[in-house]
Amino acid sequence: MLIAEIFYSLQGEGELTGVPSVFVRTSGCNLRCNWCDTPYASWNPEGQPHSLEQILAAVQSHPLARHVVLTGGEPMIAKGTRELAAELKRLGYHLTIETAATVAPDGIACDLASLSPKLLNSAPDQRLSLAWRRKHEALRWQPDVVRAWLDDYDWQFKFVITQPGDVDELEGMLVSLKRDIPRHKVLLMPEGLTPEAVRAKAGWLGELCKARGYRYAHRLHLDLYGNKRGT
Repeated sequence: MLIAEIFYSLQGEGELTGVPSVFVRTSGCNLRCNWCDTPYASWNPEGQPHSLEQILAAVQSHPLARHVVLTGGEPMIAKGTRELAAELKRLGYHLTIETAATVAPDGIACDLASLSPKLLNSAPDQRLSLAWRRKHEALRWQPDVVRAWLDDYDWQFKFVITQPGDVDELEGMLVSLKRDIPRHKVLLMPEGLTPEAVRAKAGWLGELCKARGYRYAHRLHLDLYGNKRGT
């Protein structure tokens, strides 16, 4: 597997915010979100090939950690992801998979599916070719795939919000799934690469969450470490 980084940190987003966890970040993505905060694993995939044994050894080098987060990029397109997930579960780890939900789970081992479908605000700009921009738009929302995750796993939704209108858009997407989606399972994250940028959106987004019953998703890692690798 091409691995961008493996590190031990605190989860910064979602229902398990603050939980010490080992992060395994695969390199490579089938989307190109304009605001991506890990371009080294998506826009310009970097990393080193790792065997399954090397990844497991790196995870086990942090003996206090019982949670593992498989992230990216898009981990569901990484060769060897299913074998890695199965082995982590066999070893007794709680496994979260962070995915844009564009690839069906097909029975992959997973304790928490952290689903981040992309909104229109993710559309890549002129830095990318028209072909890539069309590919991103065609792939970013796959309702049948999302339903497959919802039907078979514990899950959370994480949406990146840039403006109030994004919430209307995501509500339409959720309605189209024709599933019972408790609002406390939908986390809204302010887009931003710095604590200052996040705080600039936090006020109005927090009020929107209160008004509509969604969960506000703080980005703890930015406060603790800033926007840098290995955090």
